Amino acid sequence: MITVYHNPRCSKSREALNILEINHTDYKVIKYFDELLSEKALKSIIKLLKIKPIALVRTNESIWKDNFKNLDLTDKEIIAAMAQYPQLIERPIVINSSKAVIGRPPQKILDIL
Repeated sequence: MITVYHNPRCSKSREALNILEINHTDYKVIKYFDELLSEKALKSIIKLLKIKPIALVRTNESIWKDNFKNLDLTDKEIIAAMAQYPQLIERPIVINSSKAVIGRPPQKILDIL
């Protein structure tokens, strides 16, 4: 089963769900603004994505710019910031077993179906 970390207000996230529907793919949605991700969960997702934590951060968000932009943060501190401020997390994140992608552009999710 595919898991989609989804923000309904995000057009790219909605587009990703549409791609899954068109491809008749079974999936489960986690609205990570409603079900906040723990630091442990974020570490696991980052490991599946095979990226550094900063690559999962929406660095153009005002929260990032106002609070974190000019700081020399460790990976652990970046993960803690995302856990505290879920709007910093890139979306959508799509996980299929041991494979994961950030759906930007949304067509990237086709790579793991």
